[in-house]
Amino acid sequence: MTPAPFIPPLSGATPRAMTDTSLIRNFSIIAHIDHGKSTLSDRLIQLCGNVTAREMSDQILDSMDIEKERGITIKAQTVRLDYKYKDGKTYQLNLMDTPGHVDFAYEVSRSLAACEGAILVVDASQGVEAQTLANVYQALDNKLEILTVLNKVDLPAADVDRVRQQIEDVIGLDASNAVGVSAKTGLNVPAVLEAIVEQLPPPKGVREAPLKALLIDSWYDAYLGVVVLVRVIDGLLKKGQRVKLMNADATYGVERVGIFRPKQEMLENLGPGEVGFFTAGIKQVADTRVGDTITDEKGGIATALPGFKPVQPVVFCGLFPVDAADFENLREAMGRLRLNDASFSYEMETSAALGFGFRCGFLGLLHLEIIIERLEREFNMDLITTAPSVIYKLVMTNGDEIDMHNPADMPEVVKIDHIKEPWISATILVPDEYLGAVLKLCQDRRGRQKQLTYAGTRAMVVYELPLNEVVFDFYDRLKSISRGYASFDYQMIGYEEEDLVKLSMLVNSEPVDALSMIVHRTRAEGRGRSMCTKLKDLIPQHLFQIPIQAALGGKVIARETIKAMRKDVIAKCYGGDISRKRKLLDKQKAGKKKMREFGKVEIPQEAFIAALKMDEN
Repeated sequence: MTPAPFIPPLSGATPRAMTDTSLIRNFSIIAHIDHGKSTLSDRLIQLCGNVTAREMSDQILDSMDIEKERGITIKAQTVRLDYKYKDGKTYQLNLMDTPGHVDFAYEVSRSLAACEGAILVVDASQGVEAQTLANVYQALDNKLEILTVLNKVDLPAADVDRVRQQIEDVIGLDASNAVGVSAKTGLNVPAVLEAIVEQLPPPKGVREAPLKALLIDSWYDAYLGVVVLVRVIDGLLKKGQRVKLMNADATYGVERVGIFRPKQEMLENLGPGEVGFFTAGIKQVADTRVGDTITDEKGGIATALPGFKPVQPVVFCGLFPVDAADFENLREAMGRLRLNDASFSYEMETSAALGFGFRCGFLGLLHLEIIIERLEREFNMDLITTAPSVIYKLVMTNGDEIDMHNPADMPEVVKIDHIKEPWISATILVPDEYLGAVLKLCQDRRGRQKQLTYAGTRAMVVYELPLNEVVFDFYDRLKSISRGYASFDYQMIGYEEEDLVKLSMLVNSEPVDALSMIVHRTRAEGRGRSMCTKLKDLIPQHLFQIPIQAALGGKVIARETIKAMRKDVIAKCYGGDISRKRKLLDKQKAGKKKMREFGKVEIPQEAFIAALKMDEN
């Protein structure tokens, strides 16, 4: 990786306390993965003189190695920039670097609620992508002023006019005054700072009013406890003040108040419109929920800010240690991860096949990948992951509705009236030549086409799909059939009643709970056959014959048989009477039958890992 070019700061910006809200600008950056959001943030930080040449590094706001390697933002970060505008006044710019991925959509919505404006960064060679669309519409719903920036204009493939037209056609924003920049080289980036001051509105707020602040994010610090990131709307947040978190219904004494530049800098207070952090000896991140409202303990506001909702896991899977002796280490690792990520939930479960482990809940597939990668990388864990599943709603014959996270927990079929599964609305942007393959993939996954429009040579398809069909390998298949050019974004639309059944896998007539899954009745036979075929190749031969069956309730719908390893017991018989050979064969047959009754089938760990990976077709 080439080192970041160091751009000398614009002279004259001096940090000071801000009492005039007209000199504050709060903004977020919206962009698709790899469109240059973090690079543009780096350049803005450099130009405002917040870091020295020695301190500067690529993606300075991304603190985790995974963020830097994948080029994505996982945790929201803020930085205060002091910018001296041409009118001689110094403006306070609060930049919020938020995640862009759909899994973190709720955190993004709270960060946008803390801003008055947003910078839409679009790659001048790639154009508008699905993730950009979702977050722009969220910004428009929050009534934010949007400033358009076209990045990578120095690339030979850049087509500024085409992308401007695409922004107007697809999003409906006026892109005629979009700023063209190259965040990598620093070309025209000062024009972005000028446009922020000129085009984005200042915050409104009353300094003398009771404290009203929005909780944007929180994380755990080993020395300070939980660090809470806030945007003050009215009033003052001061050191020594007693504050109340309204939705959590908890009170704390503020110990420290400060801002990030991106280093921590302590202040006496934060006023209206300002973004910063406070610590109050809070022990758990779960106590400080994103979107909560913070006010004075006595004489505070009566009603909380709108838009708060508890974080709900969407995708569930089982995590088991490869070596059973690592179970306690896994429990400790998960506890430490949860300190920093309250949206990750886990509870203990046992499996006859895999032993002791945990049933974990995630915000989505990317969140699942990140947590597993962090467990393996930061805590040196070797893990087996069961097939991801979603939350099904079971409507029982007595009228009760229960949530089911694990297919192994499904009650008897006679007690269930019907099953509902979650559906999503998926937006896919894809070049025209790959459209047919994408439509076929969506149809194969029980999708319903809702919309098909064109923006130049790219098609925008909106499909409604069952989340169960997406969580396995939909994204990988989409990327492979479109050569990586398709972009995909989704949001939950609710639950629908479907003809769903539990597919059980039986090995030697014993059900293997880790391999059970919920499937649509029309897909059950095909999925069952492929699992049987796969397990036949993966389970080694034993001294007795092993039947592998896929069953719906008591009905077997697919079967494969692993032949027994046989010893040639009649090899020592040279000629002679057939009854001698028959006697030896019957003796062996009786031994095999007895062994089958008492023999235990050892299924290797690799078999589980391989069996839980979906088919390519």
